[in-house]
Amino acid sequence: MKSDFKFSNLLGTVYRQGNVIFSQDGTQLLSPVGNRVSVFDLVNSRSFTFEYEHRKNISCIALNPQGTLLLSVDEDGRAILVNFRAKTVLHHFNFKEPVTDLKFSPNGLYFALACGRFIQIWRTPDVMEDRQFAPFVRHRVHAGHFASILSLSWSGDSRFLISTSKDLTARIWSLESEEKNLAATAFAGHRDYVVASFFSADQERIYTVSKDGALFQWEYTSKEETEENQEPDLSTYSWRITKKNYFYASQAKVKCATFHANSKILVVGFNNGEFRLYELPDFTMIQQLSMGQNAVNAVSINQTGEWLAFGSAKLGQLLVYEWQSESYILKQQGHFDATNAIAYSPDGSRVVTASDDGKIKIWDIVSGFCLVTFQEHTSTVTALSFAKKGQVLFSASLDGTVRAWDLVRYRNFRTFTAAERIQFNCLAADPSGEVVCAGSLDGFAIHVWSVQTGQLLETLDGHEGPVSCLSFSKETGVLASASWDKTIRVWSLFGRSQQVEPFEVYADVLSISMRPDGVEVAASTLDGTILFFDVQEGKQTNAIDGKKDIISGRHLEDRFTSKNSARSKYFTSIDYSFDGLSLVAGGNNNSICLYDIPNSVLLRRFTVSKNMSLNGTQEFLNSKKMTEAGSLDLIDRDGENSDLEDRIDNSLPGSNRGGDLSTRRVRPEVRVTGLKFSPTSNAFAAASTEGILVYSVDDSLLFDPFDLDVDITPQAVSEALKEKEFLHALVMAFRLNEEYLIKRVYESIPLKDLNLVSSGLPVIYVARFLKFIGDFATESQHLEFNLLWVKALLSAHGRYISSHKSEFGSALRTVQRFIGRIAKEVVNASKDNRYAFLFLTSTDGSAGNDASDEDASATGSDVITNESDSEDEIMEDASDDEEGWVGFSDAKSNNLHFEQTPSSDEELI
Repeated sequence: MKSDFKFSNLLGTVYRQGNVIFSQDGTQLLSPVGNRVSVFDLVNSRSFTFEYEHRKNISCIALNPQGTLLLSVDEDGRAILVNFRAKTVLHHFNFKEPVTDLKFSPNGLYFALACGRFIQIWRTPDVMEDRQFAPFVRHRVHAGHFASILSLSWSGDSRFLISTSKDLTARIWSLESEEKNLAATAFAGHRDYVVASFFSADQERIYTVSKDGALFQWEYTSKEETEENQEPDLSTYSWRITKKNYFYASQAKVKCATFHANSKILVVGFNNGEFRLYELPDFTMIQQLSMGQNAVNAVSINQTGEWLAFGSAKLGQLLVYEWQSESYILKQQGHFDATNAIAYSPDGSRVVTASDDGKIKIWDIVSGFCLVTFQEHTSTVTALSFAKKGQVLFSASLDGTVRAWDLVRYRNFRTFTAAERIQFNCLAADPSGEVVCAGSLDGFAIHVWSVQTGQLLETLDGHEGPVSCLSFSKETGVLASASWDKTIRVWSLFGRSQQVEPFEVYADVLSISMRPDGVEVAASTLDGTILFFDVQEGKQTNAIDGKKDIISGRHLEDRFTSKNSARSKYFTSIDYSFDGLSLVAGGNNNSICLYDIPNSVLLRRFTVSKNMSLNGTQEFLNSKKMTEAGSLDLIDRDGENSDLEDRIDNSLPGSNRGGDLSTRRVRPEVRVTGLKFSPTSNAFAAASTEGILVYSVDDSLLFDPFDLDVDITPQAVSEALKEKEFLHALVMAFRLNEEYLIKRVYESIPLKDLNLVSSGLPVIYVARFLKFIGDFATESQHLEFNLLWVKALLSAHGRYISSHKSEFGSALRTVQRFIGRIAKEVVNASKDNRYAFLFLTSTDGSAGNDASDEDASATGSDVITNESDSEDEIMEDASDDEEGWVGFSDAKSNNLHFEQTPSSDEELI
C-alpha cells in the first residue's frame, strides 16, 4: 500500500466569494473556493485545485495576459504569486490592508490594485529583467478618492487606468508622469456608488455604471464648435456626458458589470439574481435572464466574447453561459448545508455526498463537476452506501426513509420504511445488493429490508441502546453494528444469528469499519482509541492510541494554545484500505491520520485546512487580541458597513448548522464528517467544512528519470527496430516520451505481431498507448490498422482496464471519439455508393448469363439491403457522441465499460 498521498482536487465547492476570471484562450475558468483557487477546463471537462492555501478566504484573483502568472489576494491583503503552468508558488507578499480589486495591464508589464482609497501600480516580476532583490517593485501610488475604491479598468494600450469609488465618482489615471495632466479628470454625476467603468475599443468613449442602474457615456469633446480648417483649442476640451441610459430594474441594485470592448457587449448582474446583456453604444438589450433569487456577485467574459461566467456567493453557484446559442456550458452548485456522508463508487470514478439540506450529489472525479442531484429526501441525509456493481446507491435520512437510487436512469426506484416513524442515522448495504440495513437513535433494533421486494424482512434485536453505526463486509456478507450500550455485535445476516459474542468496549463507539475480507472489524471510540477485533476468534487483536496524533486547533474564544486543548481528541470516521493493511481516520478536528495497522504506527498526517477564517485551525494564542470580554475577533462589526444591505443581519444568533459561511454569527468549525478509500487504491476522499478533499497518489509524471539509462537513446530505438525487437523499441520510445519516436515505432510494427506486442506491453503504458492511438488516429488515414491496434490492446488488457476504469477514462474517451468518427464515415460512404454498386452488379455485358445475372443481382441486392439495415442501426447508435456506442459507453458518464445495460430493476440489482 502506497502512502505518498498528495492533495489533488477539491470537489463539492465551485465558488465562495471574489471574482472569477477566464484564461487568455477562454477555455479555462478560475474560481476562488475559500482559501484555494480551482481551475475548470471547459473544453476537456477537467478541473484541478491548486495545492497552496491562503491564511484567509480569497477576495480577488488575477491572471496575466501571457497565462503564466497567477496572483491571488486574501481578505487581509496577503498575496501569493504562482506559476500558473507549473503550479508552483513563487513569492508571498503582504499589502497590509484589504484589496478590493486587482487587474493586470493588457501588455502584462504592470498590475494595479485598489487598497482602500489608494491605487497601487506594481511591476510584474519578469525573469528577463536584471536581477533584483525584491520580486515586487512598486511603480507609483495614486490618491484622490474620498472613499473606498470598488473597481479598476485598464485602457487597451495600457497607458491609462480608470477607478470607481463609493464617493460617487470615477477617476482616470495615467501610468506615466508626463501624461498626468491629460488624465487628471474626475467623472461626477452619479447618485450612487459607481460599480464599474470601461474604455471603448478605440478609447474615444468611457462608460460608467452606478449601483442605482445608471449608465453614463463620456466623450472628450469641446463646448465650442470649431470650423473644419481651424485647429481645435485643447483648452476647451474635457470629458463630458454625451448619453445617459438607465436599466430600470425596479428595486434591484447593480452588483457587478463587465464589458467586452471588441464586440461592444455589456453584461450587468443584479442583486436579485438577474443578469442582462446590452449592446453599446446604442444600449440595445440583447437578453435578460435570471440565475436564481440571490445576488450575482461576480461576472466575467472570455477573450472572444462568447462565454459569460457568473458567480453567486449565497448558494455557491457558478455558471458559464454562451449567449449566442443561449445554452449553459457549465452549471454547478455545491451543497448549501454541511456535508454528512461520503461514498465512492466501486469503479472509483465518482464520489457521492449527502448533506443537511436533504440533497444527494454525485461528483465526477476527473471533471470535478456534479453529474446529478437527488432531492427526494425531505430532511437531513445521514448515510450512503453502494451496491457492489455500483449501479445502485442507498441513502438513509432523518425523514424516516431509506431510498434506493438507480444510477443508470438516475431515479429513485425503491423506498424503505419501518413499521413506525423513526429517524435513520446509519446504513449498510449487502455487497450483492439483496438486502439493506439501517439503524436509528429512536430504537434499539436494526431494520433489514429486501431490495427486490421492498419489504421489511426482519429486525435484529440485541442491543440495549440506540444503534450508532453499521458496516458490512464486502466479501462475506457479515454485518457489524455498534451501539450506545458500549458493545459491538457481529451478525451472520443470512444465518439469522450472531456470529460471536458481543465485543465490550469502555467508551462510546463513534465509527466502525469492516475489513474488506470480513475477518476484522475496527472501531473508533470517544477516548481517541481505535480498537481492532478478530471476528472469527472473537477477541481484540490490536489498539491504536490516536489522541497524540490529532491536531485539534484552538477556537477564537479559547485562552490556551492548541497543544493544551482537549477538544475533539477522537475520530468520528474511519475506513479500511483495499488490502486491509492501512486505515484512514478523521474527526471534528484539523487532522486526517493514515495508520499502518500491523505495526500500529502513523504513516502520514494531513492538515485539513489552514484557513484561519475557520475555528480550529489556529495553533498559537495571540494575547494582544484577548480581553476580559473575550477575543477581539469575535466582535461583530457588520453595523459599521457603509451599505445598508450589509448592515442588516437576518441570521440566527448562535446557529452553527449549515454551509452558508457568510451569514452565521458563529464561526464555522473545521471538521471531517466522512472518509472513504477509493476502491482503486490510489486515492481517498474526505468530506470537510471546505468541501470534498481528494488525496491521491500522483502517477501522472510525463518524464521519470528512473526509467532512463545511458542505453536508452533514439539511436537505440532505431537499432531495436532493425533487429525487429518491436516491444523493446516501443517501451524505449515511451520512456523517452518523444512523440515522433512513438509514431515511428507504431507504424513500423507489422500486422502479424500486433497481438504479441499488445500482450507483452506493460500495463503502465497501456493508458498512454490508447491515448496516443486515439489522438493519432483522428488525423491518420490508416483506418483498419488503428482499429486492429485498439482491438489487440483491449483483448490483451481488457480485464485490467475493467478493474481500473477511472485510470483509463480519458484514454478510452479518446478512442471512443475515433471509433465514432470512423462509424459515421463508413456508414455515409456506404449510403452514398449503395445505388452505384447496385447498378454495377445488376448490369453485365454477357447476354448468355441473363438468368445467372438476375440471380446474382438479386442476391447482391439482398446482401446490400441487409448490410445497409445493419449500417442504419450502427449509424443510429453512433449519431450522438454523448450517447456513444452500445456496449462501449455509458450514456450518462461517457465512460467505457464492458457490460450490458440492464433492462429492468431486477436485473439492475
